[in-house]
Amino acid sequence: MAQKKSFARLVGEYSSLALILPASILVGYGIGYGLDKWLGTNYWHIVWLLLGIVAGMKELIRKVLVDFQKDMDAGSGED
Repeated sequence: MAQKKSFARLVGEYSSLALILPASILVGYGIGYGLDKWLGTNYWHIVWLLLGIVAGMKELIRKVLVDFQKDMDAGSGED
């Protein structure tokens, strides 16, 4: 039988989901901004911003699917 997680642990896990997307967007933009300043260009911040968005969405979806699969596995063992 699967052990239920405490409320504090659930809050910690799901609050990290809320930080994944904004953090990856900021990191991507920061890298692009730095490259633009260093290279004297005007477009790397857009490229890295988009890469940050894609990376954040990928990680968010991966975490949700892992949690969903764990819930499905735990639910199927209770029959």
